[in-house]
Amino acid sequence: MDSRTVFLLLLPTLSLAQPVHIRVDAARTSGPVRPFFRYFGYDEPNFTYAPHGKKLVRELADLSREPVYIRTHFMLATGDGTPGLKWGSTNAYTEDASGKPVYDWTIVDRIIDTFLEAGARPFVEIGFMPKALSTRPDPYSAVWTPGAQNPGYSAGWSYPPKDYDKWSDLVYQWVKHSVEKYGRAAVESWYWEVWNEPDISYWHGTPDEYNKLYDSAAKGLKRALPTARIGGPATTGPSSQRAAAYLRQFLEHCERTGVPLDFITYHAKGSPNASTGHVRMGIAKNANDVARGMEIVASFPKFSKLPIILSESDPEGCAACSARVYPQNAYRNGPLYAVYTAAMMNTIAQLAERHGANLEGMLTWAFEFEGQPYFDGFRTLATNGVDKPVLNVFRMAGLMEGQQVAAESDAAVALDQLLKDGVRQNPYIGAMASRGERKVTAMLWNYHDDDVPAPAAPVRLSITGLPDGRVLLRHYRIDQSHSNAYTAWKEMGSPQDPSPEQYSKLEAAGQLELLQSPQWLTTAHGGIDLNFNLPRQAVSLIEITWTR
Repeated sequence: MDSRTVFLLLLPTLSLAQPVHIRVDAARTSGPVRPFFRYFGYDEPNFTYAPHGKKLVRELADLSREPVYIRTHFMLATGDGTPGLKWGSTNAYTEDASGKPVYDWTIVDRIIDTFLEAGARPFVEIGFMPKALSTRPDPYSAVWTPGAQNPGYSAGWSYPPKDYDKWSDLVYQWVKHSVEKYGRAAVESWYWEVWNEPDISYWHGTPDEYNKLYDSAAKGLKRALPTARIGGPATTGPSSQRAAAYLRQFLEHCERTGVPLDFITYHAKGSPNASTGHVRMGIAKNANDVARGMEIVASFPKFSKLPIILSESDPEGCAACSARVYPQNAYRNGPLYAVYTAAMMNTIAQLAERHGANLEGMLTWAFEFEGQPYFDGFRTLATNGVDKPVLNVFRMAGLMEGQQVAAESDAAVALDQLLKDGVRQNPYIGAMASRGERKVTAMLWNYHDDDVPAPAAPVRLSITGLPDGRVLLRHYRIDQSHSNAYTAWKEMGSPQDPSPEQYSKLEAAGQLELLQSPQWLTTAHGGIDLNFNLPRQAVSLIEITWTR
């Protein structure tokens, strides 16, 4: 056996198919790793400090060496803090009988304290409209039922303020309070985003009224802390003409008026369906949303270098739409969600390079739903405190550091083809890689839009640019039987009331798992070859380290 070749027999026999050759050149760097994956968010702010919510916030903060940011809806909504699906409240703003503002930051602080105590940072969404300020206060609260039409969901909380000066003062008081409580330097590190998806029913106002809402918020924020960062408009995916026009008019408004704009946000979503008898993902829609938004931003020289944060980027648009009701969402419990995310990370990075975009963040809109059945098919990162496979792809990404290095695959799907057709023919077997101090890391995936059984792909991974001598290999894997609590749960008989012993096993199964024991290898001429099988809808992370 050639000394440069190590065979990792991960299945009883290797397929007779021609191996996919993936080449990583650790000597060819292309700039620092951008950890843009470290942004997360969800609708229900009051789940933040629930028992499983606090556990998950801590896990999110721990998965990256750089700060993790968390965004939630309803931070200014009126109510007693009782959570619901696609609903939450803080009662931050009310008025007395004479119409004088009354501020109560108790619940807001509880949410932000949970982030900060875990080591995460707030990505503050300034919204929604308090009842006392809404131009249509009744009916006010959101009621959302899975599977129903929910015509009354976007109620009084989604309307413009009756007094924009009071709205501006609300933002001023919030930022002022935050500086007093947490310190100027801390609040300077936060992001403040005005509203959410004003181009659809989250905003019952005109574009001009949204622009005025933004201007008033910016005035209040900068009055309290001139160095605070403000941005928007958090529109839906710009591959829609409506959303593209909304994003463009907002940037034109900012260009024309000179209102502060420190970062730009919009959303990007895929479009899965189950009409083929199985789940078929829609990665092309997700990618086109990203691309069109970057094109629009690039068309404004004044703003083309501003940070872009995709303040929601997901396989589809409704985290609270469970797979039990919506069969197209059946991808969420198993490894397909993880491998889709890996492929999209690489696609987003490629699009940023193509358009010269200053990509700062890709925010995953998924968290946890307290008190719901185990693995009920919500778009979540964990279920009842048990981590899902998708969380492990972010743990993998958190292990990548230093400089990006060249990674090429014989079975990569070209960017233009993915934008046009998605991944509907050959699977997308791709890679991205990085080099840190005494460390090279490569993430590999085997993705297809169609979630149907398929043979594993034999992979030959060649890594060059390593030092001569002994190196340590660690191979992490997400697939049907690794880093996968969902499979472990099904093998237990799908218990909805697991015993303490079963729960401990589920917690362990939800962690990022090594495929096999670490191995010491000897490089030859600064390189090694690794041969292994990569199953369909699976992700591997190869980590090579050395001591000198």
